[in-house]
Amino acid sequence: MVTSDSRDKYYAAWATAWGPIGAVAGSARIRRLVLPHYRMKDLRELLAWEHPAAAADEGPFERLIELSRDYFNARSVDFRQIECDLPPESSFSGKVYRACRQIAHGQTMSYSALGREIRREDSARAVATAMSKNPIPLIVPCHRVIHANGTPGGFSAEGGVALKVRMLELERSAGV
Repeated sequence: MVTSDSRDKYYAAWATAWGPIGAVAGSARIRRLVLPHYRMKDLRELLAWEHPAAAADEGPFERLIELSRDYFNARSVDFRQIECDLPPESSFSGKVYRACRQIAHGQTMSYSALGREIRREDSARAVATAMSKNPIPLIVPCHRVIHANGTPGGFSAEGGVALKVRMLELERSAGV
């Protein structure tokens, strides 16, 4: 499925300790991030195909590249400094993503607790649905949102729940 948008301006893929990751930006804001799963050539081809209006250019991603490399080298980093396109603050998913961005490195929060954080009691399923549609993992750290019983829950990124668990273990080993 092509997800291109006229606001897509740039894309890039870069190496990390866990493999290549990639991103798409429009107007200096990150719009999509792909976690390690693909080979570099395949990831570049995927991003170019999905975003044909965007140009390959690492320039707009310099800080994200630095932070993501630090992250996958088990350093505690804060992606909140990265500007990104989020749904409007008044929308449910906009509220969920903004609240999720506040979950600190190495910490987790349950879907139900995140729902309470945005003053929407009994919205755990809706929170999970919003998390499953998150286009910018790491920046909106949906991997930190788990079931209330401590199990990981789902993860829609390539690599699935195994990648989510691995990322949480990486953060715990990095310390807070």
